[in-house]
Amino acid sequence: MRAALFLALAGATLVGAPRAQAWSNHALVSFWAFRAAPDVAAAPPVAVEPLESFLKDQEPAIESLLAAQETWARAHIATYPPRPDALAFRADPARDDAARRKAFVEALRIAANTKFALYAQRQPGDAQDADRVLKFSDVATLPEPPLAFYRFYRLNVGEQVAPLAVVASASAEPDFGTDINCWEDSPSEWGPRYKFGRLPFGNPAVNITTQAPFHMGFFHQSWIVYKAAPFVARTYPLLRIHQFFGLADLAFRTGHPYWGWRFAGNALHYVQDLTQPYHASLLPGASTPRMVWTNVMAVLGFPRAKNDLIVLVSNRHFALERYQVQVVHEATRQDAKSPALVALQESARDAAYPAWSDFYARDVTAKEAAGFGDRLNDALLAAAPAHYVSDPAFDFGASGGHVDLMRILDEGPAARRAALDAAIAELLGHFGAHSRNLVKGLGPARTAQR
Repeated sequence: MRAALFLALAGATLVGAPRAQAWSNHALVSFWAFRAAPDVAAAPPVAVEPLESFLKDQEPAIESLLAAQETWARAHIATYPPRPDALAFRADPARDDAARRKAFVEALRIAANTKFALYAQRQPGDAQDADRVLKFSDVATLPEPPLAFYRFYRLNVGEQVAPLAVVASASAEPDFGTDINCWEDSPSEWGPRYKFGRLPFGNPAVNITTQAPFHMGFFHQSWIVYKAAPFVARTYPLLRIHQFFGLADLAFRTGHPYWGWRFAGNALHYVQDLTQPYHASLLPGASTPRMVWTNVMAVLGFPRAKNDLIVLVSNRHFALERYQVQVVHEATRQDAKSPALVALQESARDAAYPAWSDFYARDVTAKEAAGFGDRLNDALLAAAPAHYVSDPAFDFGASGGHVDLMRILDEGPAARRAALDAAIAELLGHFGAHSRNLVKGLGPARTAQR
């Protein structure tokens, strides 16, 4: 009985929560994480090349790599749905570039309309060039989110570009449509063919929710969660990290450093998502007994407590993202020595973690984030107006698109805002350290390509 009740709440909660992304504008946050890292910031420029050049040059090696990755996923991801054999990547030098790219995308089982545009995001200090400006729709298949501050420019084939620009920009790319509608019940041509099964949670008709199971990882819940709600384990950030990390390693080793940095940035995104407590645990701040109680009431015909909890968790997720992106942008504009930016660049903490491994994101990153959830939740509730984080009558996702939380918190108690700022700075410190440790894991391949 208790398990069934918990299942109902977990499923309902996840319908609302994944509408938000983990961190707003990964590219700017990654820029600061690597700005003082010599293995990235001081790395030599690389020549821009289209994806098709890498695919054609390394077709047999890509076939072997993706086959090995499939074997790894079947052996190490307990809920992994095997890729249909018909989608395996097979070398075929006779096919054209479009067919080769299609085969590559399908073998990865990512959205078939993923753009792989040659672009970078404008960062602090970049020169303005009106002739190279790109729209959000030039690089993404999703609508542009409000207050995301994206500014893109075109890269030309053959031009030399700094690895920092490539890896930072690419770290935002999986939020531009890579994992949209990849499920059997998705309204897409590719979803039913990929055989990932039905969307584990959320509404398959709302495209942005379909990326959530690739960007969240609930690896550290109590046993009752997995017993009552086995679908919670059907999340696949480890798959995406393994895929893109392996592609980055191959690209570096075979003389394609632009795609080495580009794929490294893609892998980074999923690791960075798991530094966010709302992506590493079901309900930060809500105990299992509370979840069970709200479901008891719902089953007895009083669903209000359950419905309210769903809205509250979603609102807190949105509010955290909104405030975080404003903090980073304002710090970038005014003071590079702000606590948030200092924490992002603090490399001394990197060695406190184990060396990079296939399960680092699960055993280190997500575990740390799950354990941080209560502190973050408490700080957010204390600092933010109750209307935005404690009032279930308000839906931040529907009505908070342009809420200026930084201005609002400026008007509140300074000590409470300071506590929230400290919690966010700590999380951004985790973000920076785990990002740098992934790139350190690519060290031998990056050295070989020089």
